[in-house]
Amino acid sequence: MSISKERKAIDAALDEYRKQLDVIPDELFDVTPEDGGWSFAEVYSHIMQATLGSSIALERCTHGNCEPTKKGINWEGRILLLLGKFPPVKTTVPNAVSDKMAANKISKEDAKNLIIKCRKRVETTMPLIAESSPANRYKHPRMGMLNARQWFKFIRIHLEHHLKQLNRIKNKFNAAK
Repeated sequence: MSISKERKAIDAALDEYRKQLDVIPDELFDVTPEDGGWSFAEVYSHIMQATLGSSIALERCTHGNCEPTKKGINWEGRILLLLGKFPPVKTTVPNAVSDKMAANKISKEDAKNLIIKCRKRVETTMPLIAESSPANRYKHPRMGMLNARQWFKFIRIHLEHHLKQLNRIKNKFNAAK
């Protein structure tokens, strides 16, 4: 997929996150489903923080602000980027990520502001990707060393993955009625 197509898909995912904020009932936004898992608020906190963090890694790659390495992406990362989505196996957030970016119960207003920040980061980093060296890589906690293009694709895949999680949470609340 081209950088511009990835950008359109990222924009579409961010549009959907914004749209969902208008339909998720305020009284359920920060409620943990009865059978556990994250609340809507925690999903928004996680995905927007992760998107911002990934955009920082991407930007480091574009500016060459990375430790030189011959290491690359690992098998898990190769599969994810090849498929363009997370496998249907349930995974957990790696401790390296959850320790840095805990999923917090944020407000809808905070979620809206984070979406705006993510859009701005995508807008400012995307033009830098084409000129970046594929040899400039920054470590992803689960997928190995990614270059700028791989980080950009990961942002899209990750955003789309958590949209599915929002639907699962919605279905849990609908089933509990």
